[in-house]
Amino acid sequence: MERQQQPPRGQPDYLQAGARFCAWACLFGLIALASEMVAPQYLDPAHHKFIFIIGALGMWRYGNAIVHYLRGMYFLHWKFPRMRKAVERMGDAALPAHMFMVVTSFRIPTHTTFKVYQSVFQEVQRLKVPCTVIASIVEKGDEQFIKEIMRNEVKDRDDIKLVIVRARGTGKRDGLAHAFRALSRQMPLQDSVVGVVDGDTMMLPGCVERAVKLFAYLPNVGGLTTNEFCEVEGSNLMRQWHSMRFVQRHINMCSMALSHRVLTLTGRLSFFRASVMTDPDFIRDVEADFLQHWRLGRFQFLTGDDKSSWLSLMRAGWDTFYVPDSNTLTVEHPPDNSFWRATRQLMFRWYGNSLRQNFRATALLGRARLGLFTLYVLLDQRVSMWTCLMGLTASVVAGILFGIQYLLVYLFWVLLSRSIVTVLFLFAGHPVSPVYPFVLYYNQIIGSLMKVYALFHMDQQSWTRQKTTLSNGTVNFDAALNRWSSKAMLFSSIAIFFGVISVLLELTQR
Repeated sequence: MERQQQPPRGQPDYLQAGARFCAWACLFGLIALASEMVAPQYLDPAHHKFIFIIGALGMWRYGNAIVHYLRGMYFLHWKFPRMRKAVERMGDAALPAHMFMVVTSFRIPTHTTFKVYQSVFQEVQRLKVPCTVIASIVEKGDEQFIKEIMRNEVKDRDDIKLVIVRARGTGKRDGLAHAFRALSRQMPLQDSVVGVVDGDTMMLPGCVERAVKLFAYLPNVGGLTTNEFCEVEGSNLMRQWHSMRFVQRHINMCSMALSHRVLTLTGRLSFFRASVMTDPDFIRDVEADFLQHWRLGRFQFLTGDDKSSWLSLMRAGWDTFYVPDSNTLTVEHPPDNSFWRATRQLMFRWYGNSLRQNFRATALLGRARLGLFTLYVLLDQRVSMWTCLMGLTASVVAGILFGIQYLLVYLFWVLLSRSIVTVLFLFAGHPVSPVYPFVLYYNQIIGSLMKVYALFHMDQQSWTRQKTTLSNGTVNFDAALNRWSSKAMLFSSIAIFFGVISVLLELTQR
């Protein structure tokens, strides 16, 4: 990923390297300073109960992270390279009979649209099979723009076609459904493959071929997703936060791919068998997915089309997979200039989608379909939002009641542990930064708070780019009841959480 590691324009390499060295030195200096602030007696065996209770919880949480990391590294550096060699031995026989690329564009800046479609046409130009690009657009001006890009990029290929689909602009789900029906009218062959590309995702050279060849090698896989890097149009802190999340995503995807149970087919770029995407049930799931909630009633999903496609495949008996060497570059447009507001909006959308998916998947699929490890991961997602907050909460309360040293011990551990995690990220193949320990912790705490809020407000949804929200059609009384019951359950859960913390702290002082 050379593009990711280039220094800012106008800044020499040696200055960039010097700045990185100073940043890492400051991080390790801060860790050393924090260790000096911790009084030795607070790590004395006399405090074994406090250390044991906090440590037992930490061993569980860090144990989960270690398992994911080891599984991910095993898949990335041992299992998948052997699969890749086997696929390459198949040669062109592993390519599909026909390649379809579905691209959705809505309210995407022009310069981004150009880069995306340019990468699409460059990729299909490289493929040695017939290709059809289906562009789902809203603005008529995009049609001529896309055709012009095709004329410039596609040369001497009569077997590459462009199909334009005009969507209503009522959301990404409608745009995808229109494109999928247009795909069905093309009557694709049984062994054709379809790539679904978001309007802000650029495919890097060889991305499509590396991904689609896996379908011939893995006959039970119905859909797979790709490795993402990012280009962020925002502040440096926003860039670091996004980059850190993509490293985490890469490791977790590799871990789940080991079980052929990747938990989401990312909307940025995923590939499907054509027979899957032309299934009316699959199209209906993507277009009009819904959740029947015991308290909030039935409401449709506005966001989370990638979760709907995943569930549809799993329910139909297909496996899902991840291709770590098929690389894309996504252009991230933060929904707000403020880092605080933008990250909260994004996390509320992402985590809301995950929680809605979580409860449906465990209920509809169960252990027999998911497998024991995947089922455990989904159940752990419901608990982790609380356990990730316990260390901070217990340390703050203990620091107030019993002495500031409890809080200092916790802060030292946070700095040390997140720095170790950052160093381990180096083996994932993504660039890392000395800022990562801080954005990791920010993501843990603020992310957990957003998960807790989303848990009790599952009916609240909005697109960060499209600025559209969901109207659930309920009458005023029902809507008011939902709002007040959500608040009541949220505050009750918070009260119970603090009650548990108080009991644990009380036990440690006996």
